[in-house]
Amino acid sequence: MGMTLPRGDRSSKPGPPAAFDAVNVSGVGVLDKSMAVIEAVAVARSPCSLADLVDATGFSRATTHRLAVALEAHRLLRRTGDGRFSLGPRLATLGRAAADDWPLADLARPALEDLRDKTGESVQLYVREGDHRVCLVSLHSGHELRTIVDEGARLPLGRGSAGRLLAGGVADLGYAFSLGERAPGVGSVSAPVVVDGDLVAAVGISGPLDRLGEDPGPVFGPAVVATAQAVARALTP
Repeated sequence: MGMTLPRGDRSSKPGPPAAFDAVNVSGVGVLDKSMAVIEAVAVARSPCSLADLVDATGFSRATTHRLAVALEAHRLLRRTGDGRFSLGPRLATLGRAAADDWPLADLARPALEDLRDKTGESVQLYVREGDHRVCLVSLHSGHELRTIVDEGARLPLGRGSAGRLLAGGVADLGYAFSLGERAPGVGSVSAPVVVDGDLVAAVGISGPLDRLGEDPGPVFGPAVVATAQAVARALTP
């Protein structure tokens, strides 16, 4: 008997911050500002007007317009029919190339298999893709009653422990957990995978609440956090 989690439903993304923290990251001002514009579009609920980008970045209108138009020329941004800015097709191409050169799923799998064996629960590895999270690795529990998530499944951000982490939620104890938040009767515990200060994925276990209990964090959290850290080490050159 399996418990198949729902997939393909849509959840809105958190909006851009009121003033984007455009710190001097690289020492190349125009590059840092360009990245600030791209990231403001990436976290927006919908395509951004020029005014939205000005509010999100804190840059002047002239600077924001110049950067957005240049990014559009490079196909890193695109215009919608009403003239708003959305992420461009070149980012998808670059993302696929980066994924092919950085086999996240293969590098993470040994640590994920160890987590499944230690906890006895289903284990998943998720990455953010736009306003969804995508399951890169799904390892099924040996229990007859278990959660099943297909590899490649697109699930909403903002619901479920992994979804909340990938949407920018804070893991105060190093992990987050959910109880029937996205699917009735299902719980989960997840931890962020952070490499060089960047959130690249979320590791989680999931299973029926009858087995996980009403407070699964203290029981499973340390093992999930340790696995997320092991995955991060595997991804570090």
